[in-house]
Parts: sequence; structure tokens; C-alpha cells
Amino acid sequence: MLWFEPIFEKILKHEFDGSMNFDSAARLHLPQAPERPCQLYIHVPFCETLCPFCSFHRVQHREHKAKPYFDALRAELRFYHDHGFRFSDIYVGGGTPTVAPDELVRTLELARSLWPIRAISVETNPDHLREDVYAALQSVGVHRLSVGVQSFDDSLLRQMERYDRYGSGAVIAERLADAVGRFPTINVDMIFNLPNQTLDMLDRDLRMLLDLRVDQASFYPLMTAPIARRKMEKTLGHDQPERRQVFYQHIVDAMAADYEPSSAWCFTRKAGASAAGNPHMIDEFIIDHTDYVGVGSGAFSYVNGWMYSTTFSINQYRELIAHGRSGITQSKRLTLRERMRYDYLVQLFGLTLSRAEMRQKYGRAFWLMLGPELLSMRVLGATRYDRATDSIVLTDKGMYCWVLMMSAFFNAVNAFRDQMRRHIRAELELWQKPEAAPPAQAVVPVAEIQRAVH
Repeated sequence: MLWFEPIFEKILKHEFDGSMNFDSAARLHLPQAPERPCQLYIHVPFCETLCPFCSFHRVQHREHKAKPYFDALRAELRFYHDHGFRFSDIYVGGGTPTVAPDELVRTLELARSLWPIRAISVETNPDHLREDVYAALQSVGVHRLSVGVQSFDDSLLRQMERYDRYGSGAVIAERLADAVGRFPTINVDMIFNLPNQTLDMLDRDLRMLLDLRVDQASFYPLMTAPIARRKMEKTLGHDQPERRQVFYQHIVDAMAADYEPSSAWCFTRKAGASAAGNPHMIDEFIIDHTDYVGVGSGAFSYVNGWMYSTTFSINQYRELIAHGRSGITQSKRLTLRERMRYDYLVQLFGLTLSRAEMRQKYGRAFWLMLGPELLSMRVLGATRYDRATDSIVLTDKGMYCWVLMMSAFFNAVNAFRDQMRRHIRAELELWQKPEAAPPAQAVVPVAEIQRAVH
């Protein structure tokens, strides 16, 4: 652990928790189409197994309930098209988007008919690495398939309640070996610093991953919201943040020979390898464009300096779409400093911040208002100035600092998800009953959800 890490994390938590405080009393602001095309995020909240460590908005997959949801998703895509939005890239996350391949294909086909989409990334799980899923995704031009593996260690897979569903580490590796080469980019998501994970376990994971020669690998530190953390501790135990930096450095060292960092926690095979997809499509927050729009229940958007959240009530989401609206129920105008900090955080997470771009966007105010952050990171050795490109660049130490920063950001988002899901508990409990059809009305009206945030 770095000497400044505990203080650094406290500061980050305070900053990012504040940024997720939507003002429920304020008049709802709806996004206006930006001048340039932006990225589209599609949220599919259905999973066949609900992992205890996961903090994302997800529910048990029920086929008769999922179909109306996908119908609403497609209607929301048309809504944004009719309101002048243009999208160039699509990231589909969840949940497990591939639980309903036919519905997913229809949704992506619609998107491609509405906009000139250049790249599509879709998340999946190891048990969906099958010929029918490959064929479905290839038919709509998916460029990047991101597989949630988390670990190849059988004991950890059992603790994460993934072994029975997805198979042993050896079985998962065999499926991945078959998947490599079927898409321009195969990414594997891993988690490090799990409570009972040892360096020997991590070493075995790294050896198996390197042997597979996948195009990309993303290593996420364990991040959980309060409710998920309590569930996780029953099966996995308590996390140990003091080991995080050692584990991370172990990963960076092991990946260095064949991979280069695309972000602080994503590594892409070096030139000459098969990573021909869009390397910037790393996850739902790391994008080529400043603006992105999230569709689906529990999605977030960032457009023209405003942050938006769609309703976490799936029933309410369907109701809003049926009335010709988007799913957005909360909005927040970021202050100038918050917008600057967001650009600083996200762009440097992608390793480089263009000074020219910041000057064009904010003028001298960027350096004046973010002076303390810029200076502190330079003094700590986290950033350096690259004269050739006129850019601020992350150092090796800076990569770990940005892992901490993005973890704090994700934790703030996860805590917000936690809070919003608590207000629809009755709906979520009803959803778990296979025989129960979705009610016509939401269990919790939008106005009540908005009031409950504070």
C-alpha cells in the first residue's frame, strides 16, 4: 500500500459521493442532442445467476418478463433518434446481455438501421460462449465480446457462486480458447484482491490468461456497494485493501511482455496481435466521446455537462417508454469544476490528457481551478508532461493512483445503485417469482423514487 493511500481514498470518497447526489427537488432536465455523435450504452439487467459481489442493477432472468423490456428498449432507441441524437459506438452491458440473443440482435439491428454504428461491444458470461450466440452476435457486426471470468481458480469460483453455473477454471479456459479469433476483440474481465485470493492464485490466473492469448484483459479491483458487500462477506469474507497495490503491480509486471495498457486496468495485446477492434471501448465509462447516453432501466448518461439516471424500476421504465418518454427520472447539472474533474479523471484513466483539448474546452480556467489536483499528482510522481504530444501522461505509479480514483468513482455509482434499488424492494421481490407477470403500474411511482434519494 502506498503511504498516501488511506488519505487519498478518503478525499476521493468525499468528492465522488457528492457528485452522485441528484437534486430530487429540482425540475427534471432532459438531455438535448449534442453537436457531435456520442456513444450509446444499452443496459440489459437480466442474469441467470446473481453473483453475491455484483453491485450492478440486475434481476433474475425471466423470459416472459424480458421480452416486454426489450420492446421498451427499442422504443427508447427510436425516441432518441426522433430527438436528433446520433450515435457512433455501442456498449451493451448488464446483467448478462446475451441471455436473450434473439432480442439483443433485434435491438442492435434497429440501432444499426438508425445510425452509422462503427463499433459494438457486448458483455457475456462463459456459459454463453456457444455457436448460436456467436452466430447471433456476428450477424449484427459485434466487434468486441467481453467475457466475465473473474478468476480461473475453482475455490474462488465456488465462493463467488459461479462454479456450478459456469464450470471449472479449466472448462472456462477451454471455452475461451474456442472463442478467440471469432471477433476482432475478445476481452476477459478479471477481479483481483478477492478476500481469499493469494498471490499464488493470481499467478495461476495470469499464466492461464497469457496462455490463451486473448486480445484484451481487464483487471478490476474488488468493488462493492454496501448491500453487495454484506452478501459477499458471507461467502467470500472481508476484503483486504492493504494488499491491493501489491496485487496490481503483480498484474502489470506479468502483462508487460505481451500486452500494453489501454487504460489503468485494461491491457491490449501489442502490435501484431489480433486486437483489431476499437481499443478505447473498454467499459461503460471509458469512451472516445465526452458525451454518452444510457438507455434501459438503471442506466446513466452524461450529455452537455449534465448527468442523468434512468429509473431503476423496470416496471416504471416500461410505463415511461409506453407514454413516449425516455427512461430518465433524475438529472444533475455538474458545476464547471466537476466537469473539469470528470474530463481529467476519465481521459487520464485512458493514460493521456491532451492539454490542447483542455485549453480549447475550458481555457486557462482548467489549470487554475484544478491546480491543486494537477500539482499534487505531479509531486507524487503520478503524472509527467510529454512535450512531444503536449500531453499529461500517467506514470506507472499514476496508473495505480487512477485505479484508486476510478474505484472510488465506481463505488460512488454503486452506492447510488444500492440506494435506488432499496426503494424498489417490493418490485424486486415480486420479480423473483417466476409465475408473476409484470404489473401494469410501477410498484414505486417516479415521484416517490425521486423524493427518496435524499
